Amino acid sequence: MKYYVVDAFAEEIFEGNPAGICVLENWLSGELMQKIAMENNLSETAFAVKENNSYRLRWFTPGGEIDLCGHATLATAFVLANFVETASTEFVFETLSGKITVVRKGDLYEMDFPAYHLSPVPVTDKMTEAIGVRPVEAWMGRDLVCVLEEENQVFDAQPDQAKLKTLDGLLLQLTAKGTEYDCVTRSFAPKLGVEEDPVCGSGHCHVIPLWAKKLGKNTLVARQASRRGGTLYCQDCGERIKISGKAVLYATAELHIK
Repeated sequence: MKYYVVDAFAEEIFEGNPAGICVLENWLSGELMQKIAMENNLSETAFAVKENNSYRLRWFTPGGEIDLCGHATLATAFVLANFVETASTEFVFETLSGKITVVRKGDLYEMDFPAYHLSPVPVTDKMTEAIGVRPVEAWMGRDLVCVLEEENQVFDAQPDQAKLKTLDGLLLQLTAKGTEYDCVTRSFAPKLGVEEDPVCGSGHCHVIPLWAKKLGKNTLVARQASRRGGTLYCQDCGERIKISGKAVLYATAELHIK
């Protein structure tokens, strides 16, 4: 089985977020896909199967299947555009989060995602102990979003991974207003076997609606403040979020799956 590793939201290799991509003719069992994701040990391995004029797309972390992943969607579209359907510029994916369309625009891939609805929640001592700094605001969607006072607090954060597992929400998104960028964010997913996600597209489906309202603008340039780093070009469209980024091929391989 052909296997690709793509750095998503990256200008060059070793930046952005690596994802493993498998384009299949037929579905493997969920158990086998989970084993492959665990063996790859990347934050995400995506599996795609052509169904009529679209692709069914599923995302697996080492800790389990997830309902939405931005960087692996970008990486899948990159593989399809460069190795499978090279004449196509638009790809439609059927996913656990509904239909997602990706349009290739030069070296950018524009993804159309559902926006998460956030509800304010109280800032607690438990959050402060887990993060190492007290948030000024906290919000809950699929993930817990904690807004910090300064961007340096996001860059410098060293949260306690064990304590993060006790917080509500699937992931923790730490975010602050940026200076060079509109916002900076880091994403932590110890519940899924990923201490820190290098660039999190679904996390920005949380933070972009938040910062769009705070900043009074619909078009934002966001920076993932992880060690690898990544830049996301975002547009708040109300119920939907458009996120664009670049991608780079790191490796191709053959998986010997029986």
